[in-house]
Amino acid sequence: MVTESASEFETQDLLLNVGPQHPSTHGVFRMVMQVDGEVVREVIPYIGYLHRGAEKLCETMDYRQGIGFMDRTEYLAAMNAELSYVMAVETLAELEVPERAQWIRMILVELNRLASHLMFMGAFGVDVGVFGTPFIYAWREREAVIDLFEEISGDRMMYAYLRPGGLAWDVPTNFVPRVREVLTAVRQGIADFDGLLTKNEIFIARTKGVGVISAADAIDFGMSGPSIRASGVPLDVRREEPYLKYNDINWNVITRTEGDVYARYLCRLDEMRESVKIVEQCLERLQPGAIMPEKMPRMLRTPPGEIYVRTEAPRGEFGVYLVSKGGNRPHRLKVRSACLSNLQALRHMTIGSYVADALIVLGSIDIVLSEVDR
Repeated sequence: MVTESASEFETQDLLLNVGPQHPSTHGVFRMVMQVDGEVVREVIPYIGYLHRGAEKLCETMDYRQGIGFMDRTEYLAAMNAELSYVMAVETLAELEVPERAQWIRMILVELNRLASHLMFMGAFGVDVGVFGTPFIYAWREREAVIDLFEEISGDRMMYAYLRPGGLAWDVPTNFVPRVREVLTAVRQGIADFDGLLTKNEIFIARTKGVGVISAADAIDFGMSGPSIRASGVPLDVRREEPYLKYNDINWNVITRTEGDVYARYLCRLDEMRESVKIVEQCLERLQPGAIMPEKMPRMLRTPPGEIYVRTEAPRGEFGVYLVSKGGNRPHRLKVRSACLSNLQALRHMTIGSYVADALIVLGSIDIVLSEVDR
């Protein structure tokens, strides 16, 4: 009788490489998963494929030229990235931004938040497997926002519209009615997503209870934005350290308690409603006036010093640490990436899940790789 040795029945975990060109990884991101059948036992993220040295390049440019590098760092929410940068410069230079420029900035960054969340909704719907309908809805409404930005700045993605002290130029004369048109389109998009996804049985089955992270763990990983608020932490820089005119209007910090993929989706959906409410209040308060300080030098120079300024971008805390030794350019510049900090929690949220769920967990934290790598 022939006996088979036990070693013939030993199994070995498989290393599954995902990326960096894989379409499910939301950009030039790679992760190596160690899987036992369909269960993920280990995850090793690899970043850096999109590193361009943007921070170092800003140190060779004057303060106006550096704005373009901020656009390319957070290309899905460029207005928000520009805002952190120009606010850091303004703080060092002790520039007072005119009230009209502050209201316009607020309108634009909230519209950019809407455009960014719309992109998330579309891509995430495809990730989960609800076919391509969410992506078409998202593109339709996002196009309305992008068209408006093109009318204002002349560009569809890299706007370079904000300036230290205010704005590059005033908005068109039809700005207020055009924004109201965009808000009408966005409201329809929010209703469409709510009807298509929120109570969809397939969507719920794929997202509820998946990628759970507790409030304590989310804090330990340095998460921010909807990714941490979905775990019950009401952290929002707009409320914690108010800037622009956020203290002058009524709005709510959106939180959930479940900490799973479904909660992160719901947070973004409700945040879109809040952004619409914020923009509407800004439009009511927008008055004619200056968009730059009266005495603005042609070449801006800052005194020696250092400053860290953070804002609430669509993916969380986007901060700029700026060091000046005097002159017209930064001596050192460092960007605090919300996506990089949120990405640190990916391994924690993924181990023990199925391979198919790992891609949904990645999609739920909504990373932008050019912000991660810079």
